Amino acid sequence: MRAAYLVSYDITDPKRWRKVYKTLHGFGDPVQYSVFICELSEADKVRMAAKLDGLIHHDDDQVLIVDLGPSPGRADQCVKALGRPYQPRERRPIVV
Repeated sequence: MRAAYLVSYDITDPKRWRKVYKTLHGFGDPVQYSVFICELSEADKVRMAAKLDGLIHHDDDQVLIVDLGPSPGRADQCVKALGRPYQPRERRPIVV
């Protein structure tokens, strides 16, 4: 079962920041500066965390991974927005 995760990061070096951004872009959608929503299986979450763990400097950087619950259930109502409304991106398969 897939779950939704809020991933937020604070990276001190611009080169590492770009690498983290590009890595997360492969797992989810950016919703704000340094914040992503990712719908992941447990294996995908482990793979994402391992990639991020290899990119960051543990003394200087921080990545937070917050479990919002199952994608089709509670996760849809977990994100509340003030100001502009949050609109989840529609994910569609791309056939090449």
